[in-house]
Amino acid sequence: MSKKYPFINRELSWLSFNQRVLQEAADPQVPLLERLRFLGIFSNNQDEFFRVRVATVKRLSELGKKANTLLQGKPRKVLEEVHDEVVRQGKLFDAIYTEVQQALKKNGIHIINETQLSKQQGAFVNKYFDEHVRPALVPIMLNQVKQFPYLRDKVIYLAIKLTGSHKKQYALVEVPAETTPRFVTLPSQNKQQYIILLDDIIRYNLPEVFSTFQFSKIEAFTIKVTRDAELDIDNDISQSFIDKISKGVKARQKGNPVRFVYDNHIAKDLLDFLKSKMKLDDLNNLIPGGRYHNFKDFMNFPVVGATDLLYDKHVPLVHPLLPINKSYFPVLRRQDVMLHYPYQQFSHFIELLREAAIDPDVKSIKMTLYRVARNSKVINALINAAKNGKQVTTVVEVQARFDEEANIRWAKKLQEEGIHVIYGVPGLKVHSKLCLITRLENGKPVRYANITTGNYNESTSQVYADDALLTADPRLTNEVEHIFEFFERNYKVHAFKHFILSPLSTRKRLLKLIDAEAETARKGKPARIFLKMNSLVDEEMITHLYEAGQAGVKINIIVRGICALVPGLPGISDNIEAISIIDKYLEHSRIFIFENDGDPLYYFSSADWMTRNLDHRIEATCPIYDKKIQRELLDMMQIQWSDNVKARILNGEQKNMHRTATGTKRVRAQEAIYAYFKKHSERKA
Repeated sequence: MSKKYPFINRELSWLSFNQRVLQEAADPQVPLLERLRFLGIFSNNQDEFFRVRVATVKRLSELGKKANTLLQGKPRKVLEEVHDEVVRQGKLFDAIYTEVQQALKKNGIHIINETQLSKQQGAFVNKYFDEHVRPALVPIMLNQVKQFPYLRDKVIYLAIKLTGSHKKQYALVEVPAETTPRFVTLPSQNKQQYIILLDDIIRYNLPEVFSTFQFSKIEAFTIKVTRDAELDIDNDISQSFIDKISKGVKARQKGNPVRFVYDNHIAKDLLDFLKSKMKLDDLNNLIPGGRYHNFKDFMNFPVVGATDLLYDKHVPLVHPLLPINKSYFPVLRRQDVMLHYPYQQFSHFIELLREAAIDPDVKSIKMTLYRVARNSKVINALINAAKNGKQVTTVVEVQARFDEEANIRWAKKLQEEGIHVIYGVPGLKVHSKLCLITRLENGKPVRYANITTGNYNESTSQVYADDALLTADPRLTNEVEHIFEFFERNYKVHAFKHFILSPLSTRKRLLKLIDAEAETARKGKPARIFLKMNSLVDEEMITHLYEAGQAGVKINIIVRGICALVPGLPGISDNIEAISIIDKYLEHSRIFIFENDGDPLYYFSSADWMTRNLDHRIEATCPIYDKKIQRELLDMMQIQWSDNVKARILNGEQKNMHRTATGTKRVRAQEAIYAYFKKHSERKA
């Protein structure tokens, strides 16, 4: 790289993304229960950020000066900036929660604590505590134990100060939110709805818990530890890969602390006691917070009150080309079909699997599995296929972060049903999402493929915006077969003409496409790159985008999360614009369009432009050859680019300013895209 270009630190860019989530929680135009949900999403995101990214920065700090280059800054300085921004966002979070609480009150929904219970409510809470909570409580008297107890990751505790006339003691109680609902709905009074948190039910009953001690004052404060979640998998080849992952998951629960969050009203002597016993210092990100932690639970807040407190639910549309109760195979032999979730039904794919499972002409089904639903219809269809005599092969990625345990469990279940299970590829995470069905037609094998940007997960398909291609085009299906051959025999690598695969060729091919646009622009011809992805981080890719923009290429980027590129800098990125859309669906698809001197090239992919996706994972970037689907993708991208309701402008200042309507027409992309597909469905009908 000939020139040093500006890059935004990825940790700070990620925090800027989470700030956009917080903006949704703060927006009075968002329905109230959805605002609570966004607070939960923000909290869940932040937990994972500390468990993974902050933990990584702390590890990198051990590399010395080399870490400065990797982080675009010194680790300690990055950690300080992260801490300051997290504290700032935390204060805003608390203010938003208070505001939402007050607004809910006006709608007859009261989130109350233990000090606000009426006599009747108090009796209800006492009974509930005795029947459901007390059996799960294990109070620990901290002054009486020789070794301070290990605090588990993702768990909240009540740190308790007990004060009497002559003595003071400290205690610890784990809040059993894993086995008991976090929210308890109390009997309604005068048409008003009351909800109390499990934490406060415990607080209300602490005098009963410690009744044998005769303390005159009991104070309880929520605390929480976040631990390093990165798996350390050694290179002991004598140990099975599954055993390594299983041990890594267990070790994750004992990772080093990377964040300690506490109620900012906690007694100073109690906080000092905890810091001393847990050996915590500033590098552990000591974060003062509000009364409640683990706000991720608010993602599942009870559905109460009027219907307008939630977003209107769109009923996923039937794809106009896929007939109900008829075979899909003839349709796919005629033309490609692309499904767009959650606007269209994920059940179409389930139906294809079910048809394949019982069709006597189908001989085999192969599929990659990264994250599946808890009660997976996909898994059920594969098991049914195996019972019907089909050869079923699954590539199960047991390194799917935070889903390792579930995937190991599913893999064993599949094996028990006689399905051939491949446990990923050693040294590479399989992130591509592929399914291949082989059917005997007129004595010859015909392949049908599903290539998608999202997981084979019917639950997340309701909230993740993804694209999935169904095709019988041999140019694509033959290469999907080659990819599965590689999974089965890692030494067998084919030359791919159509697919772009990581780690074999993605970086090289994408750079070539970017540079070709730059060359076209230098000749004075129109040149454009239109990109959509979750994260844009890789410095080499960004550098080539900068240089293409300087050559005259018009570059538009829609990026949901991290964006290390700085758009709109004079002389550097004048021709580059970037936006981020945060709305009720999580934008998850990756689409790459290159003008290609008047003959546009369309790709969709499982890969973001991050070093790990380009160089250290199996990722599939698939071309779109069908002209109607190309038009469909371009229409969707243009609708998103015209969003002036939920789109934020990305720049070096990271202010996340909303793009405002320049005319009278408001465009909310996710609503407009649903209307677009609904109109097309009605036209076909």
